[in-house]
Amino acid sequence: MSKYSVIGTRVHRVDGPEKVTGNAKYTFDMVLPGMLYGKVLRSPHPHAKILKLDTRKAKRLIGVKAVVTGKDTLGRKQGIW
Repeated sequence: MSKYSVIGTRVHRVDGPEKVTGNAKYTFDMVLPGMLYGKVLRSPHPHAKILKLDTRKAKRLIGVKAVVTGKDTLGRKQGIW
């Protein structure tokens, strides 16, 4: 048998006790000063090509810091176009 085998042996998990007791902290649980939240909105139609996008209403919403579209990103987008 290999000296590196872990099958059939107990493996100590550093985060085990926190996870099983519900005390583990995940990034979803964190709140940092000045933290912002994001939302990805996609077309409800599979494989549809978006020809026009009006972001004016979204930009006017209270608390909105930025509205980012595919035109604001660099490089290849999802898909083949």
